[in-house]
Amino acid sequence: MRNKLFYGDNLVVMRENISDESIDLVYLDPPFNSARNYNVLFKQTKKDENQAQITAFEDTWRWSRRHYLEFFDHPGNARLFDLMEALYKILGQSDMMAYLVMMAPRLMELHRVLKPTGSLYLHCDPVASHYLKIILDVVFGATRFRNEITWKRTSSHNTARRYGNVSDTILFYTKSDNYIWNPVYTDYSEEQLSRYKQDEDERWYRCDDLTAERTGSNSGKFEWRGTMPPSSRGWGYTIEQLETWFAEGRILLKKDGTPRMDGLKVYLDDSPGQPLQNVWIDIQRIGNTSAERMGYPTQKPLALIERIIKASSNPGDIILDPFCGCGTAVVAAEKLGRKWIGMDITFIAIDLMISRLANDFELKRKQDYDIIGDPKDAYSARKLFEQSPKQFEIWAVGLASGVPQPDKVGDKGIDGKVFFRDLEDNLQSAVCQVKGGHLTPSAIRDFSHVVEREKAAMGFFICLDTPTKGMYNEADETGFFTAPSGRKIPKLQIRTIKELLEDNKEFDFPQGYSLKSGSGKKLVKERDQGKLGL
Repeated sequence: MRNKLFYGDNLVVMRENISDESIDLVYLDPPFNSARNYNVLFKQTKKDENQAQITAFEDTWRWSRRHYLEFFDHPGNARLFDLMEALYKILGQSDMMAYLVMMAPRLMELHRVLKPTGSLYLHCDPVASHYLKIILDVVFGATRFRNEITWKRTSSHNTARRYGNVSDTILFYTKSDNYIWNPVYTDYSEEQLSRYKQDEDERWYRCDDLTAERTGSNSGKFEWRGTMPPSSRGWGYTIEQLETWFAEGRILLKKDGTPRMDGLKVYLDDSPGQPLQNVWIDIQRIGNTSAERMGYPTQKPLALIERIIKASSNPGDIILDPFCGCGTAVVAAEKLGRKWIGMDITFIAIDLMISRLANDFELKRKQDYDIIGDPKDAYSARKLFEQSPKQFEIWAVGLASGVPQPDKVGDKGIDGKVFFRDLEDNLQSAVCQVKGGHLTPSAIRDFSHVVEREKAAMGFFICLDTPTKGMYNEADETGFFTAPSGRKIPKLQIRTIKELLEDNKEFDFPQGYSLKSGSGKKLVKERDQGKLGL
């Protein structure tokens, strides 16, 4: 399977593109702003809204009875529909109910695409976790619930008149009882290490019990080397195993030479560590100055996702993240030798993942992985513009291998910049401007002033509609960029979306010049620090 990024609604994407029982592991961290006031989520809406609006950095779920009925109009959803109807009687037309209506059909699709040996980890906060668990119990079956994992994401949180909320919840379910499981171990705590002592060979060991609870059972109730367990207990091992340990000197003896029932020597250097429990306190949140930080508010630490992937998948397995955001699960899967599928409804997120994959692994779109759902022709590009001008702008800058302009007030006519190295390895730039609406020659005149003001080597103007003759004339008036070879290249170049997508007519660069390598995360970081003049 070739790795894929899908741009679009994950419910539609899964139904149309993901086969039954084809995924080994699902990790999802659906957008849910835990900073919102708890009571707001249960506030009753006064009018029927038509949709749930999802943006890159905030989530706003709105109730729609029409969508509610559409989602569950399927005979196979009977039990889930009954549950949602019961929740509706309790929650009414609240934002919480809208959120659960959004999640329920997607969880059913995720169950469908999981292999019988597959697992699902749902990352959520305590406001909705109990509702989501009930839905998962219906979708997967209550006996498929494995753990509620508590991740301590921060040390403290100041909250008035209640305890600080410092943890998230991760719900762990499996498709069947026969699932992939690779034990994970952590370092022993100082308290645990204090229980070890050295023997005559200077090996550190602790004592473990040789017996087990045997109330109402005759199992293990035999005398061994002069010792008989109490009536309520029995030996926890066979005579053969006990004799092997005795011959190895791993059984501690009492003064009379008989074995101690708590005398099994367990050596520290034989142990892989402490088996991981369901409270995770050893993975810290991403610090404000961390190189890992991408500026995405819900970004989770790479180490957290790596732990999940290691525990519940093997190299070569397929990992799916239907709400991939800035792509941490995709990056973790690539790093650990797994195949991956990422989905997001915003091209802002897709663009960020393209940058991370380029920077961290030097992966190139179309060459190393596919992007499905982004515009492939002028018609679909126009649809993207009509849906979201900002996402269209970010996508269009990416066509020119540019770095998008941050979403700030007053962009001063700059939608992005393309950075490249000249023959002397000096960093240069071309300013990008994207227009999806009506075009006039004045737009090119204004853009030429932007190019001069920014002292840019060139200006790249990207548009949906066909430019007028007057626009090309204005661009010609801007003059040329002269390469060291003496070749003259138009300083201000115009390309339509059709030319870039369908006609392979790219922007003209001086021969020998190259786009700045590793442009993804590093350039975005330098841009946000003001080092690139964006």
